[in-house]
Amino acid sequence: MLLGIAGYSYSQQTDSPGKNWEAAFLSPPESTKPWVYWYWDNDNISKEGITKDLEAMAQVGIGEALIGNIVGGASSKGKVTVLSEDWWSCMVHAITEAKRLGMKIGVFNCPGWSQSGGPWVKPEQTMRYLVSTELQVTGGQSFAYAFKPPTENFQLVSVQAFPVPAEDNDGVSTKSPVVSSKGMNNAQWLFDGDPNTEVVVPATEQQLEIKLNSVATVRSLQITPGNDPVTADCDLEAINDKGAWQRITHLHIDRSNMDIAVGPMRYGPVVISFPAVKAQTFRLRFTNGKGGKLREIELSGAPRLTAYVEKQLGKMWPYAEVRPDSYTWPATAEPEHKSLVVDPARVIDLSTKVDKSGNLNWAVPAGEWIILYTGMTPTGVTNSPTTTEGSGLEIDKMNKQLAQFHFDAFIGELLKRTPAEDRVALRHVVADSYEKGSENWTDGLGEDFKRTYGYDPYPFLPVLTGRIVASADRSDRFLWDLRRLVADRIASNYVGGLRERCQQNGLRLWLENYGHWGFPGEFLSYGGASDDLGGEFWYGVPSLGPVEVRCASSAGHTYGKKVVSAEAFTSGLSFTQMPRNLKTRGDWAWSEGINHFVMHVYIHQPDDRKPGMSAWFGTDFNRNNTWFTQSKTYFDYIRRSCALLQQGHTVADVAYFIGEDAPKMTGDKDPALPPGYNYDFINAEMLAKARVVNDRIVLASGASYAVLVLPPKETMRPEILKKIVALVADGACVLGNAPAHSPSGRDYPFCDTRVQALAKELWGFKMVGKGHVFTGIGLKKVLRQIGVAEDCVLGKDFLYTHRQEGNAHCYFVSNQLDIARKDTMAFRVTGLQPELWDAVTGQIKALPNYAISNGKTVIPLEFGPGDSWFIIFRNKATVADGKENFEQFQPVQAVEGNWTVDFNPGYAKPFQATFARLTDWSQHDDPQIKYYSGTATYSSTFTCDDKKDSSLYLDLGQVEGLATVRLNGKEYPTLWRYPYRVNISNQLQPGENELEVTVVNCWWNRLVGDAQPGAKPVTWTAFTNWHADSKLQPAGLLGPVNILTAK
Repeated sequence: MLLGIAGYSYSQQTDSPGKNWEAAFLSPPESTKPWVYWYWDNDNISKEGITKDLEAMAQVGIGEALIGNIVGGASSKGKVTVLSEDWWSCMVHAITEAKRLGMKIGVFNCPGWSQSGGPWVKPEQTMRYLVSTELQVTGGQSFAYAFKPPTENFQLVSVQAFPVPAEDNDGVSTKSPVVSSKGMNNAQWLFDGDPNTEVVVPATEQQLEIKLNSVATVRSLQITPGNDPVTADCDLEAINDKGAWQRITHLHIDRSNMDIAVGPMRYGPVVISFPAVKAQTFRLRFTNGKGGKLREIELSGAPRLTAYVEKQLGKMWPYAEVRPDSYTWPATAEPEHKSLVVDPARVIDLSTKVDKSGNLNWAVPAGEWIILYTGMTPTGVTNSPTTTEGSGLEIDKMNKQLAQFHFDAFIGELLKRTPAEDRVALRHVVADSYEKGSENWTDGLGEDFKRTYGYDPYPFLPVLTGRIVASADRSDRFLWDLRRLVADRIASNYVGGLRERCQQNGLRLWLENYGHWGFPGEFLSYGGASDDLGGEFWYGVPSLGPVEVRCASSAGHTYGKKVVSAEAFTSGLSFTQMPRNLKTRGDWAWSEGINHFVMHVYIHQPDDRKPGMSAWFGTDFNRNNTWFTQSKTYFDYIRRSCALLQQGHTVADVAYFIGEDAPKMTGDKDPALPPGYNYDFINAEMLAKARVVNDRIVLASGASYAVLVLPPKETMRPEILKKIVALVADGACVLGNAPAHSPSGRDYPFCDTRVQALAKELWGFKMVGKGHVFTGIGLKKVLRQIGVAEDCVLGKDFLYTHRQEGNAHCYFVSNQLDIARKDTMAFRVTGLQPELWDAVTGQIKALPNYAISNGKTVIPLEFGPGDSWFIIFRNKATVADGKENFEQFQPVQAVEGNWTVDFNPGYAKPFQATFARLTDWSQHDDPQIKYYSGTATYSSTFTCDDKKDSSLYLDLGQVEGLATVRLNGKEYPTLWRYPYRVNISNQLQPGENELEVTVVNCWWNRLVGDAQPGAKPVTWTAFTNWHADSKLQPAGLLGPVNILTAK
């Protein structure tokens, strides 16, 4: 409905984007249609169910279904085995039916939702990492030895020899230590050198004392976990020369997740180094423990690289929580003498002296030598969750040819079987959030490393054993370079390889650009390499979503992707939520930069049992859900909103540079963003292509920023620092501290000299060229100093986002509280008329009451519980006339009397009841009403006097469900949230009026009813999380029902 208010005329539009926005809002384009994750669970599949599923999706406005063949964990195995001929036929049937219905299909690029693997992947094609075996030999002899592969499917990479560093074998375990502990039985096993013995570490605080016969020098502590997960803090102490305990170092032990997807070195030791300490008695104090087992502890005079297992990607971040500092470690102490480290110039390549059978023949030079036999072995990680028939090794993520081989083996096979005329319905290949852990080597990586960094990686391979090569700093740089290369190749060769093959076949790659456990990439480049991308957020778990959606929106904004999706409303709350429960969470996601939803989850229903197939995760978006077929108006709200949120580009004033470290799971907002501003994370790849326009940093995507915030790091490569210097010279503003050196071994040591010179140039003055450099102050002060005011001034628990196209501005503002509120908000726009666009109703109206002050348009706004508005500026401002921006409603007549209620369950015969007053079904004495789930139609007649007002509304009061109103034969769009109110001005008639209200609630109450003692269940579902005592949900039409007038 279009309204002209206060003399405002829509013919005054001067900006063409505003006209386009209105057209998109009133008739949303196909890009706004929500998609669904369409899970086919545990081979429970039927063509009849596929057709019914797709028809139901099309009916409510779903645009695309992403097929994932998964095992949800609740259902028994079906008869249509994945990868069988029947299964392929079902896949083709889904594509053919989607075409018939005008829909699109996306397919996960392997069985399971994570990630890219299957039975076609051979060990030499999978994700691999470096392992080694070693032996020590004495020089001055001809040495022959037959190496045996240390693991299955071992691929030799290098055979090397190097002189044994001083004190390399000088461990406390070789000095007959006396070990004692009051709480740890058999504590001496921890120093017995036998990896097959384990000691239980109780969860309570523990102390372990080690006494030696003489003073020993120690430089490192290494703790090897047992088979059981173990987490604890550990302090190493020693008795000093004054007889007092003195703390040497602190080590956090975290081997809480032994899954192979959290790193292939499942039982890799936890290691820390420290400056040399001499003592005879040592003590280890374990605190904050959660129990577990340890195999070995080694206090050694040999220096070891701190966290060398983690730094080579052998053990990854083990938690679902995504943090910017997940891959930061304490500094490694530099050994005090060169004899303690491996000299890279003395590392000898023996690879040519070993035949194909592993036989080595070598004339050993004088001295003691270590021979290192190093090769690749599979990490062992497989695609999941899927059935045995669909499971196999994960494909190598750093090899483009292998990524494309994987595509051909799965998606390619589907394309071969799909009739050419139907392939237009197959649009996306899907890779879900990354959950498959790390790899650190692939075929040809050594040569790739040398081309990329300009130095030979092979002399540094002993670092992977924990030894220090050249220096601790050089060793850390080598591992930094290795991690960075892994991240870059995962983006370019895995994601880029899949994208390239998709495009060759007329498809697009869609992925979620982050990982939780064990993500080895950089979230921005990983997402940027895809065609399309999305984030993820959960309903009912506020902590799952903030990082994930911002990872996606930042990648989308900086890499120029117009549509940024989100896996929406994943949840552990089955059969309890309905659209109105989802609204504020969905609105929140939009304020974070999301502008398209992929509803999670639609589980394929192979038959008509109800509620049917289900799992522990996801909101139930499927045809067997009670309210699904009535949800079109909710999806219309989503589509109208996304139509506006997909226009123009996001306005953000702050770019947080994520730095160059890898892996990188998210960025760091330090210092904090002040209220009233928006931000993106930005990486080096996009920053290197930026320019300055009108003192703003502008990316190729069109995104622009007033301030670049540097991460709280001491390192930066000279190439990106040189770019920042150039940006500042052209007028950019930078906030952050000067870097001290490069993190990389490329062009060492001259890289550090360049960084220091550039830092001196940039941080030596407050102004460099046309720009500014700030350090040590907050963002708000910086923004004020450069004249950038708040983009939107609004109260607590309101959220916003702002998009702009030309001179047209679109602000989305959301009330995140479940209460009505008023607030006066200010928008950084002047000279344009404010309008309110209501995406729930599709109404557009001008706002006559506003003022322009201090460079902002100030507007008094009103919000109902959970309301959100689009505030649009597109036309020249008219004179504000002081009229109210919002109608005020007053009751003029109550609709009272008896209601006939027709209950029409899908699981039993229809029945009828009479309600003398409107009450909650769940409080009813009749069990069939108390435990009712489904639709029920309330019928009543009421008499109305002659209409005296042209603006009359029917308000249903409290409704527990979705409601569809029919008045005198006219059906109104389904109401799914408060206020449950329709304009009846043109339908209300003098005299008698016939009113029907159809209400639908959730499945929950019926499921609880079926759990009652003695009940005969009328429902069936694969997953249950309720019982007889579960609390029922309010349900039905509770009223009061009134006719209102609007003034």
